[in-house]
Amino acid sequence: MDAKPPKRRTAIENGETGEDLVLATLIGNGDDLGPLVRHAFEMGRPEPLVQQLKHLMKKKEVEIEELCKTHYEEFIRAVDELRGVLVDAEELKSDLASDNFRLQEVGSALLLKLEELLESYSIKKSVTEAIKMSKICIEVLSAGQFYLALKAVDLIEKNYLKNIPVNKIKIVIEKAIPIIKAHVEKKVTTHFNEWLVHIRSSAKNIGQTAIGHAASARQREEETLERQRKAEEMNMYGMEFVYTLDEEVSEESPLKFDLTPLHRSYHIHACLGLQEQFREYYYKNRMLQLTSDLQISSSQAFVESHHVYLAQIAGYFIVEDRVLRTSGGLLSDEQVETMWETTVAKVTSVLETQFSLMRSATHLLLVKDYITLLGAALTQYGYKVGSILEVLDKSRDKYHDLLLEECRQQISNIFSDDTCEQMVMKKDADYESNVLAFHLQASDIMPAFPYIAPFSSMVPDSCRVVRSFIKGSVDYLSHGVNCNFYDTVRKYLDKLLIDVLNEVIINKVHSTGLGESQAMQIAANISYLEGACDFFVQHAAQLCGIPVRAVERPRAGLTAQAILKTSRDEAYLALLNLVHSKLEEFMALTENINWTSEELAQNKNDYMNEVVFYLETLLSKAQQILPLDALYKVGSGALEHISNSIVAAFLSDSVKRFNANAVIVINNDLKMLENFADERFESTGLKEVYKDGSFRGCLIEARQLINLLSSSQPENFMNPVIRQKNYNALDYKKVGIICDKFKDSADGIFGSLSNRNTKTNSRKKSMDVLKKRLKDFN
Repeated sequence: MDAKPPKRRTAIENGETGEDLVLATLIGNGDDLGPLVRHAFEMGRPEPLVQQLKHLMKKKEVEIEELCKTHYEEFIRAVDELRGVLVDAEELKSDLASDNFRLQEVGSALLLKLEELLESYSIKKSVTEAIKMSKICIEVLSAGQFYLALKAVDLIEKNYLKNIPVNKIKIVIEKAIPIIKAHVEKKVTTHFNEWLVHIRSSAKNIGQTAIGHAASARQREEETLERQRKAEEMNMYGMEFVYTLDEEVSEESPLKFDLTPLHRSYHIHACLGLQEQFREYYYKNRMLQLTSDLQISSSQAFVESHHVYLAQIAGYFIVEDRVLRTSGGLLSDEQVETMWETTVAKVTSVLETQFSLMRSATHLLLVKDYITLLGAALTQYGYKVGSILEVLDKSRDKYHDLLLEECRQQISNIFSDDTCEQMVMKKDADYESNVLAFHLQASDIMPAFPYIAPFSSMVPDSCRVVRSFIKGSVDYLSHGVNCNFYDTVRKYLDKLLIDVLNEVIINKVHSTGLGESQAMQIAANISYLEGACDFFVQHAAQLCGIPVRAVERPRAGLTAQAILKTSRDEAYLALLNLVHSKLEEFMALTENINWTSEELAQNKNDYMNEVVFYLETLLSKAQQILPLDALYKVGSGALEHISNSIVAAFLSDSVKRFNANAVIVINNDLKMLENFADERFESTGLKEVYKDGSFRGCLIEARQLINLLSSSQPENFMNPVIRQKNYNALDYKKVGIICDKFKDSADGIFGSLSNRNTKTNSRKKSMDVLKKRLKDFN
């Protein structure tokens, strides 16, 4: 503190200004002089600053000089000390050289030892690495990681074996390497054999899953076709229906099975250089498995075991396809083709044999469906299944023969169990299932219930059998070799309708114990079965995927319909024969008429009342169930037979003679019958259809005969004009025979009148003339 004032005084005494002090302070502190220099130049006065700097330099030089003078003595003393240190350094250097020499002598021996130690360390490291690799080999071998074991062995063999200095160890390792490789090969082969057993046992599930996927795809396709068919049907009938495709298509999950053991085994054998040997081993063992799989079970029926049999085959070839595509050359295309050809030959032989032994159409269809699903599943993997499907095509006649026989039995049972009574339907569900389902309705209007159908239960029951036959036929023929099988279905359908249904109908028509009501119902049933043929054809087309409009043509189903029409006519003929027999029982004119009665009967004959009542009942029943043409045929046939019976009675050998009383009685009966004929012809609506015909006309022969016998001038029969007008239905020969029997006794009606009326005499004379002329004519 006391030194500062003298210093400041010294500075002032040396002429230093305040600015010089500031500048010196800045430089002494190491501060930046930039602002000071900039300010001097900006003020335009740099010279004072320069002078100040020069003055400061001179001042510093003086200070340095004074400092050197002050410390000179200390510098001399330092030099002297350095010279003393130099002497000590020389002594130290001599001592170090001596120590270094002795150290070099000792270090040389140690260096040799060190080199030996480093070499030992190198050997130890190699042995340690070898032991470590050996432990890894043992671990991977124990863990089944054979590829890593082989890599380790290969690494030892290539990189370490040649560097082992100890020959004995090298020999041991060289001997161990083949043993390790053989052990790996044995273990891998064992694992592969286990996989072979596993994959064979899994093949059935793999095949069943693939076939299940094919079945689901087929079901979706059939549902789509069904929706399309309904859309076409509704659009055809003018109903608006929008058909859309499903946007979401469910994709089946891929089949999952593990080929890792196979790939690992193949790769390990490739690493061992045994690739070709493994290929042959794999192919040989898989062929042995295939041969075993192709053998069918003798302890179980094929219809029960075919699912397992075919699923096993499907699974086998799905596995082989995956192996072919993923194993990198383990299998060749030729080997898979050989496997498949062997399988096709065996399967076709098995199917042909088994189909020939089957006696049930259901069994055939069951096996066929599974075979087509097998084909669909394997086709996705590129296998050609045409030869297998051809077996199905060859067996279609056998299938349809069995199906026809089953339908024959069903239809026969239906006909034998049918009571030939009209069906009574109490609700609309019955009407839909029995009438609308087969297009048997006469009108589109729903009837009131209970509804009495014009047919018996045999009609819808038979239609159901035919419909099921069509379904069975389509099911068998679909998904086979031929896509367009509608004509084939039509062929078998016609065979069913003609050879089975029609044959059963004919047998029923000609069966004994059949009554008129039953025969009439059968005839009515045939009419409806005939009409259902169009439905059968349309149904077959729909199931075959043929648009309905393509089969709705005028002659569709003509063959079967024509045959059924013939059978219907035969049924009408059988009905008429029964009616005729019944009428003959009622009439029995030779017994019911007193041909030579001398008194005229006052009451109508009872037999004619029975005949009219019977005809009334018959035609009423016929009007309910028969079409108008059949009704006309039955009514006209019955009345015509009555007419023929009347004429036949006059011609009968049991009638030796008859008189006018008998003629009058029959005339009265005939009038009663004619009145009935006129009433029924009009009440049944036949008059509107048959405007030029009538039931009365069916009695024309009997009427003309009675008119002739009652005529006052019977000889006019020989007049061609009169005969054509009034007696055109009479035969000369019959008239001659009948007239010969027409004789009256003297006290008969004509005899008694002859005494009172000359006109009666002339009638008798005219009859005699007719008799004479007829004899001359014959």
